[in-house]
Amino acid sequence: MYKSLNCSNCSGPQQLPPGANSSCCAICQATTVVADPRAASSSSQYDHVHPPNHPSLVVPSPYNHAPPGPPPAVHGTKRAVICGVSYKNTKNELEGSINDVICMKFLLVKRFNFPESSIIMLTEEETDPCRRPTKSNMILALSWLVQGCQPGDSLVFHFSGHGSQQKDYDGDELDGYDETLCPTDFETQGMLVDDEINAVIVKPLPHGVKLHAIIDACHSGTVLDLPFLCRMDRDGKYVWEDHRPRTGEWKGTSGGEVFSFSSCDDDQTAADTPALSKITSTGAMTYSFILAIERGHATTYGSMLNAMRSTIRDTTNELGGGILTSLISMFLTGRTYSGEITQEPQLTASEQFDVYSKPFSL
Repeated sequence: MYKSLNCSNCSGPQQLPPGANSSCCAICQATTVVADPRAASSSSQYDHVHPPNHPSLVVPSPYNHAPPGPPPAVHGTKRAVICGVSYKNTKNELEGSINDVICMKFLLVKRFNFPESSIIMLTEEETDPCRRPTKSNMILALSWLVQGCQPGDSLVFHFSGHGSQQKDYDGDELDGYDETLCPTDFETQGMLVDDEINAVIVKPLPHGVKLHAIIDACHSGTVLDLPFLCRMDRDGKYVWEDHRPRTGEWKGTSGGEVFSFSSCDDDQTAADTPALSKITSTGAMTYSFILAIERGHATTYGSMLNAMRSTIRDTTNELGGGILTSLISMFLTGRTYSGEITQEPQLTASEQFDVYSKPFSL
């Protein structure tokens, strides 16, 4: 079983494999040495070793996209973490998650010019064990996403899989529940909690860096724990809800901008269905997000959110066209879905803004 620990240099979250006595930080590349693996829960056991001057102490990153040593001084870069969890051969199996991440990667590369070498893809289809969507691999990938980011950088985190809720014990949730994402090993290693996600990719984000999260999961409305939620009605009128914790803790960034499009409100579930594509199973939210862009609705954040909601409401209409049809047609027909899709995509952000005047871009 993996042990959780913090880097002794930058305090970033890490996972110590069974039997290992050291761990390399994906953020600062420092090696944390544990004197006794059986005592990995005690932070006083850790010793810090600085790797740069001693090559034998540098542990290679599990992601071959991550630059060795200090992050490069490059501005205006784009990078993404795309995670699709299908929970194969379990009672929780989903049919659309892999389709979602393949389509999202295609969109980022072809439409928004993300270099393929700057995209980490985590799925159960990957042969590299470091690319499986386990909890520890997801944390490492998210740490890599924000590693060394600089003004002008554009970051994307896309997740398609199960989401859930659990009781909030630190008093930072207005409804009393933390939102969670479910990795493949959530039953043994636990779920990825919104507090953890916020600490890894939201809080450290510096001025001039932009992060977009596209979360296709149940109960995902506030899964990044961002301070503000855009409460929009069916006529497109909206108000910003203040979700800052009563404790006074700041859950925003260190100056950067974060926008999160999620499947549904915290108390709603999300559909994995062929009802929208008419060809194969997809996450309803991922499909509506891509379709909004392909149909030219990606002008502002408000127009994006309206278009996504309209697509899900109007599932009986004929959908498709353009690049999305060619993407979806690559896949086999999925399972049949019966019933109404009632989820409503949500937008949360690190700061309040006019959603109908702020241009959308990745």
